[in-house]
Amino acid sequence: MGFSFIRSFTHLGVDAIPVDVECDISPGLPSFSIVGLPDTAVSESRERVRAAIRNSGFHFPRTRITVNLAPADIKKQGPAYDLPIALAILAKTGEISEDACRNYIFCAELALDGSLRPINGSLLGALLVKQSGARGIILAPANANEASLVDNILVHPIETLSQLVLALNGMDAMPIHVREKFVGPELIQNDLSWVKGQEYTKRALEIAAAGGHNLLMVGPPGSGKTMLARSLPSILPPLTQDEMLDVMKIHSLCGFPQNELILNAQRPFRSPHHSASSVSLIGGGTWPRPGEASLAHHGVLFLDEFPEFPRISIENLRQPLEDGIVTISRASGTIQFPARFTLIAAMNPCPCGFSQESNIRPCVCSPKQLSGYERKISGPILDRFDLSVHVGRVTFDKLSATDGGETSESIRNRVLEARKLQQERYAAIGLQSNAELRSQHLKQFCALEADVQKLLGDAIERLQLSGRAYVRILKVARTIADLAHATKIELPHLSEAIQYHPKPIVNRAS
Repeated sequence: MGFSFIRSFTHLGVDAIPVDVECDISPGLPSFSIVGLPDTAVSESRERVRAAIRNSGFHFPRTRITVNLAPADIKKQGPAYDLPIALAILAKTGEISEDACRNYIFCAELALDGSLRPINGSLLGALLVKQSGARGIILAPANANEASLVDNILVHPIETLSQLVLALNGMDAMPIHVREKFVGPELIQNDLSWVKGQEYTKRALEIAAAGGHNLLMVGPPGSGKTMLARSLPSILPPLTQDEMLDVMKIHSLCGFPQNELILNAQRPFRSPHHSASSVSLIGGGTWPRPGEASLAHHGVLFLDEFPEFPRISIENLRQPLEDGIVTISRASGTIQFPARFTLIAAMNPCPCGFSQESNIRPCVCSPKQLSGYERKISGPILDRFDLSVHVGRVTFDKLSATDGGETSESIRNRVLEARKLQQERYAAIGLQSNAELRSQHLKQFCALEADVQKLLGDAIERLQLSGRAYVRILKVARTIADLAHATKIELPHLSEAIQYHPKPIVNRAS
């Protein structure tokens, strides 16, 4: 055979793509070239590989070396190819047997002394091992626990290049990593009982958690919007095993391995600052990476001071809110990242914050300021919130009360029961929550009696609601019925759902 090849991987979005690292050594002036659309980090592998091979006690050939990363039409990035490139060279020079490397996937950065360093995205490589039927994955010890999250594969943590060569030549045992049971610190979450008053908003949070609905909170400064939003994870159902892997793939790709919250089955809660760029929020870049929307997959994306986010960033949320994915298009192709999250947004009713609280402090905003503030949130974005509540000022009596109200644990039990009903109901069509329902599902799962239908028709006409609003009201009513363990949507359920429909943000009459 004229060349040697070693298996590795790259990724498109969150999907692992097999990569064959091919090496050819031929007569000629000493040179070392890497082809196959490498980025700068991959091109710099030449110096790391050369030093690692020499410092590990092996001969580095002083001739023409060509390394190809196939398929050549997919971009390669990162230092994960250091180890497979070094092994391809050693296999070509006869230091190791190429047959001993077959059916393994290799991924690790090499230090100049030959030791293996961790990389981002090792979990994707472990999933590729399971999908392709490879014998196992060989990587740095720091990546072993993350890769072992995938069941029924062999994970081999290796300290140095010389240790790996001995193991591949059969002169030493190949170490096998056994997944350690994660026992993290006790998680301290905000409990809804810590929030005094705000029973109406707590009810909206319960509905949002039970059905996976988006929620907009509007209220003056200091009314507790942020604390309420940060309490939402305490009433959400835990991640399933499949959801945990989906989330960990994204976090691993972004360099957040061993996330303690995820390993404790807690849903992600992302809260980017309003100065975040559109790329950091949605994802993208020259080499597309997931943004905050994808990091919140299967969890919560909380946007505080909602109108202060750039208009383009807010408008870019339309696709993930509808489809649960972020599509990033480039001249070279299109990449998709999952982004099915619950959006919680908080904002003031006007720039000064008191247009709906004239009994506290008079609003000092001019009509021009009010119009400008209102235009920051477009109608299409506002229409994508299933629930909208006004978070008013809390009176002193409630603030000084010793009883904080119902605990998150009791609310979470009701949420879990409602989610179980939804999973059983939608098992045949593969949906998990009411928020995922489409228009074609309404006739089957949200059928209304005549009196309930009449109330909804009157509300649509009186409030001049859109077709999207009609669908969202029905989905919220279905969730309220699930919380009440009702098989059909009844008048009280629909009436409450209509109350939560988003209203104009700025109250000009105040």
